[in-house]
Amino acid sequence: MKSTFNLILFLVVLTFSSCKKENKFNDYKFAEKGSVIMCDQQNNALINEALFSFEADITAFYKQNGRENIANAYGQFLRAATINRVKYEDIVSPHTVKVFQALKNENDLWDANNTNSHLNYKGDLLACISSNLKDKKLKTTYDALVQTNSMTPALFGTPIARNYRVATSDKYLATYVALDLYYAKLFDVDLSNVKEKPVVEQKVDFNKRPTPSK
Repeated sequence: MKSTFNLILFLVVLTFSSCKKENKFNDYKFAEKGSVIMCDQQNNALINEALFSFEADITAFYKQNGRENIANAYGQFLRAATINRVKYEDIVSPHTVKVFQALKNENDLWDANNTNSHLNYKGDLLACISSNLKDKKLKTTYDALVQTNSMTPALFGTPIARNYRVATSDKYLATYVALDLYYAKLFDVDLSNVKEKPVVEQKVDFNKRPTPSK
């Protein structure tokens, strides 16, 4: 009788835990983009959503003449991030806030003792990201900084900023940027007043003549 009760209790706890894990986050706005990040034993759906939500935020914020350009967005964001000049509350969207709240529950992702960043550089997810970096020089730099406990967002962000276009094609590098230079920073930002950004339509004056080229 006791063994039967224990079995039932175990099944109830297991079912509750599974449901809790499944219901942790289900607001996948960018699911149609597929999976560009695949790491063993990780919440890949959430990590991919975090990356795409980050990219949507910065491309919307760093528009040029009303046009969204991912390369331009990475360039401007990285230059500002490496010198701590990013106003995150002006960039972050309500959807990204939801993603961030879900990311907080990924225990392997964070390190409370990391005074330079909340990120756990020696966790399994960051190890996967490192092993998949396409740029060998950046990978060597990353691994050396982590192994010597010298890693900081600004220190590794600087060489990325100098070659920011790599992040547009290497999504593992882009994920590092999103996690360390964006989501990790949100721990220190008041997100309670984040609202949808107004869409500014660019009006075209069809009566205006183009300036002749010289």
